Amino acid sequence: MLRIPHHGRYDYSPIVKRTDYDWPGGKRLAVHVALNIEHFAYSAGIGHALSSELPPPDPRTFAWRDYGNRVGVWRLLDLLDELALPACHLVNTTVFDYAPDIIAPIVARGDEFIGHGRTNAERQGQMWEADEARLIAYVRDRIQEKTGQRPRGWMGPWMSQSHVTPDLLKEAGFDFLMDWPCDDQPVWLRTRAGRLMSVPYSLEINDSPQILVRHHTPEQFCAFIVGQFEEMLRQSAKQPLVCGIELHTMIFGQPYRLRALREALRHIVDHPQRDKVWLTRPGAIFDHCAALPEGVMP
Repeated sequence: MLRIPHHGRYDYSPIVKRTDYDWPGGKRLAVHVALNIEHFAYSAGIGHALSSELPPPDPRTFAWRDYGNRVGVWRLLDLLDELALPACHLVNTTVFDYAPDIIAPIVARGDEFIGHGRTNAERQGQMWEADEARLIAYVRDRIQEKTGQRPRGWMGPWMSQSHVTPDLLKEAGFDFLMDWPCDDQPVWLRTRAGRLMSVPYSLEINDSPQILVRHHTPEQFCAFIVGQFEEMLRQSAKQPLVCGIELHTMIFGQPYRLRALREALRHIVDHPQRDKVWLTRPGAIFDHCAALPEGVMP
């Protein structure tokens, strides 16, 4: 039989043939908001760009990225507070040194920190295994040192992975990763040290590809949020689902985009079927799914 390369981390599982289960309180749709808080090198490495980058040094592009840490993150945290929404935060550890004021409000909210590398000016997927292991351990320890919270989840900068990233994450004590957008439900991945959960993180309801790459307007993106939520709420009558809303501080921290986002999130918070919706964080999704009977999760 002719075979093609496969990662071997999970087997194919059609969602229509899986065992049904509920989220806590009999809810059917889990919704999480993930805020990417990133710091970039000046005139070096890679990064998000709103338009064509200039030859280095490029203060215009660096400053646009830096707006997220100086202004955008504060506007987004205010919006989350206004709507009483929990969130998780994918934080580069260089933020702890560069913009330490950001950390205390997140801790005070009771939100969750997700390991997100040192900086989004680099990718980890091309590192030697020993170097990647050191990076993961460094990020884990730095988050715990600065927040008092052991990070349980991981999202690599740019969703970058090597062939051994899941193995290294499990060996470093992580419970789940969010780099594999293969499903609307959590899925167990195989690693050489045991199981590691994949918690859904959307590549579609994500402002970076939609705004910066596909050039959609804020209103279009927020219509995507509402459409995704409404259709997944409808589908969740058959299967429990996870709806992720993935944001970046320098993108939706801009005032005209924030205005549209407020209405989309308010649509969710004030929805007439709100009793079927679990507003939560990825760590709580992991805890619920890990406690399910063996064989319920694929």
